[in-house]
Amino acid sequence: MIKHSLALLLAAAATHAGAQDAWVAEARQVASSVPPKLLAVLTAEIERSGPAGAITSCRDEAPKLARAASQDSGWAVRRVSLRERNPKAVPDDWERAALEDFDRRAAAGEKPATLERAEVVQQQGRAVMRYMRALPVIELCTGCHGTADRISPAVKERLAELYPQDKATGYSLGQIRGAMTISKPLP
Repeated sequence: MIKHSLALLLAAAATHAGAQDAWVAEARQVASSVPPKLLAVLTAEIERSGPAGAITSCRDEAPKLARAASQDSGWAVRRVSLRERNPKAVPDDWERAALEDFDRRAAAGEKPATLERAEVVQQQGRAVMRYMRALPVIELCTGCHGTADRISPAVKERLAELYPQDKATGYSLGQIRGAMTISKPLP
């Protein structure tokens, strides 16, 4: 009887782990799909009109890409940061905790590009799958998010115009700028 109960418990745990692995793999793919598309848009815009011109493109295109990924995948997709530029990018409590954990883990030597968190949480009485993937600063980002010496006067002027409460500068290569965050209720 005890062996049978233990076997059932282990089988249930393995089934749960397999189901979690499947949704985490799907979430990882969805979260990883948006940054390369945004990078391509920004690269083209920087070549066309410089970093100052790319600010508007980033402001307009990033939400469109997240909405498209949401519609295509069924996941709610967005970007968040502890030092947001866009007031819509303020993290909720779960996201804030994940971002703070990413910063601690990066400070301890983990590679920022590999940092992720996946968890099923209760929200408003419902089980919700939540996933976050860190977005580290790459060279392209430093023209608008870097240290003061890396940001041109034209970019500073455009940022002040569009984002008077901007907190998203002062980053160095490899630091965590924010994260892709996605969620979906459990079926």
